[in-house]
Amino acid sequence: MQVISLGLLLSGALITYKIFMLISNSESPIVVVLSGSMEPGVHRGDLLLLTNYIERDRLVSGDIVVYKLPERNIPIVHRIIKIHEDKNLDVDILSKGDNNIPDDRELYGRGRRWLQRPNIAGRAFAFLPYAGMLTIIMNDYPQLKYVLLGCLSGLALIGGE
Repeated sequence: MQVISLGLLLSGALITYKIFMLISNSESPIVVVLSGSMEPGVHRGDLLLLTNYIERDRLVSGDIVVYKLPERNIPIVHRIIKIHEDKNLDVDILSKGDNNIPDDRELYGRGRRWLQRPNIAGRAFAFLPYAGMLTIIMNDYPQLKYVLLGCLSGLALIGGE
């Protein structure tokens, strides 16, 4: 019975995440800030809630966005500092970390001077301070991840109602 309960718990978490994906229209509705590049406004370990209904609500300078680049595995959380929009509504975006001196052009890769709309994974609309610190700790100490998962699974299997 406990195995079934553990399976239901994990399934419920997955279903909840998928519902967040549908509501936010984003493949990553929740992200953890992994670096200090956005301090003092957003700190390492803060959990950002994203929306990707940007077609309806246009991006503006000052928005905090999460963007993905093909040559990078980890998305980047930075602020939009400049936007160029043409008659066809094509958008060129320049971003920068609040705590960084230069803009992000070096991060974009060789020959790329601007981000395009498909690079944007979402815009932050809310954040939970330091709610993602457990994720950072588990990334810094991968063995802890397995110990924690083992303990939680063990508790779920041997625990009673």
